[in-house]
Amino acid sequence: MELSLERPEDFLFIRRTDANAVTVVDRDITASFILARDRVIEDWNVSDVTAMTPEDANPILALKPDVVLLGSGARQRFPSQAALGAFLQRGIGVEVMDNAAAARTWNVLAGEHRNVVAAFILS
Repeated sequence: MELSLERPEDFLFIRRTDANAVTVVDRDITASFILARDRVIEDWNVSDVTAMTPEDANPILALKPDVVLLGSGARQRFPSQAALGAFLQRGIGVEVMDNAAAARTWNVLAGEHRNVVAAFILS
């Protein structure tokens, strides 16, 4: 049997995650970042999901997603109600999960051409 590597060409896919990094296509990113289908916004200044403010959501909101995947780190932790409200008040769905789950979900939704943005918190 012949195996071949097939990479998605129309979105930035996540190859792997661990406690300290997320690999987007072939590049390891080690600081918190925001991921859209066509771009990576680096140096997102959030290192703890519990300290996230509504203002921290602004770079995500600027991308006008239908749904946001918030990767909260190595384990699932939730931001404040005020931070979640920044999305919900605009009718944007937000799902909070650990980074590994957010990466898997990203690959599925982005692969389906959904208007999704993921934000990964790395510390």
